[in-house]
Amino acid sequence: MAINLANKVEIMKKFKRHEADTASPEVQIALMTEKINLLTEHFKINVKDHHSRIGLMRLVGRRRKLLIYLHRVQPTKYKSLIDDLGLRK
Repeated sequence: MAINLANKVEIMKKFKRHEADTASPEVQIALMTEKINLLTEHFKINVKDHHSRIGLMRLVGRRRKLLIYLHRVQPTKYKSLIDDLGLRK
């Protein structure tokens, strides 16, 4: 269920602000979205895994807070990020 290192590095390269960036809101939101997608696929197979479902709900809440922050601080980056990630259909 974890993101492999190659996929994580690729996501960081795509959404980073500068060369040494690993913790900007864009990178964090993109990594959380990838984890959420992996967990969603996991729940299609393991329906009764309620403990992981609680972790998923926490992850979704944390991503929502970061999205609200990004929308408040940098609305243009927010728009481009949700378009790139396919959120808010």
